[in-house]
Amino acid sequence: MSSLALAVRDSSTMLRRNLLHVRRYPSLTLNLLLTPVVLLLLFVYIFGDVMSAGIGGGSPDRSAYVAYLVPGLLLMTIGGTTIGTAVSVSMDMTEGIIARFRTMAIHRPSVLVGHVVGSVLQCVMSVVLVGAVAVAIGFRSTDATVLEWLAAFGLLVLFALALTWIAVGMGLISPNPEAASNNAMPLIFLPFISSAFVPVDAMPGWFQPIAEYQPFTPAIETLRGLLLGTEIGHNGWLAIGWCLGLAVLGYFWSTAKFNSDPK
Repeated sequence: MSSLALAVRDSSTMLRRNLLHVRRYPSLTLNLLLTPVVLLLLFVYIFGDVMSAGIGGGSPDRSAYVAYLVPGLLLMTIGGTTIGTAVSVSMDMTEGIIARFRTMAIHRPSVLVGHVVGSVLQCVMSVVLVGAVAVAIGFRSTDATVLEWLAAFGLLVLFALALTWIAVGMGLISPNPEAASNNAMPLIFLPFISSAFVPVDAMPGWFQPIAEYQPFTPAIETLRGLLLGTEIGHNGWLAIGWCLGLAVLGYFWSTAKFNSDPK
């Protein structure tokens, strides 16, 4: 077999292994998935009228706030799902299976590729589930064209790929799964200080740069523009730049750490 065929075969085997882990131990994924669903229901039904009145200038409109909220929660779902990837990678590193893989005649990067592809697939499924809940409680995107829907899906997949590589690196440097979960917490915390829940210009002036110059805000604004027809401006290029930059950084960081000799 050629080197490419071996790489594809071994990567497929590792992907099946990781998907079997998800099926046999679904509690971690379910716990991370429930967070954006609970937040969606909480902010819509408990805070929806107040938040929409603040954003809309005094007139409560819960349906408008649902539309505003959903893009940010879809990206938060991706961040939460990738925490499970960091934990899974750390478990592999601490339980000795990686040491065994190192002695076997397999394509070495396939171990990481299996984690990354499996995580992206989980992110897509999680986004679909949260999106279905959002539609059930009133989210609509009637003006988006087919091309805009495809672009939105592509952005979500690219964002999932970027955060997954970062999560893999966090898992590799963590001494245990608990530390991996803690190290990856910024991936679900950053949306809280982005434009996911309120506009950036409604925040205190000193805080606005923190919310604006981070990866979630441009991605959220781009997703809103694609699904809801709002102005995207320079956020589209910033979102793509953040995704590519994080993906490249995470890839080289993860592969360098994985390929380094164990101490």
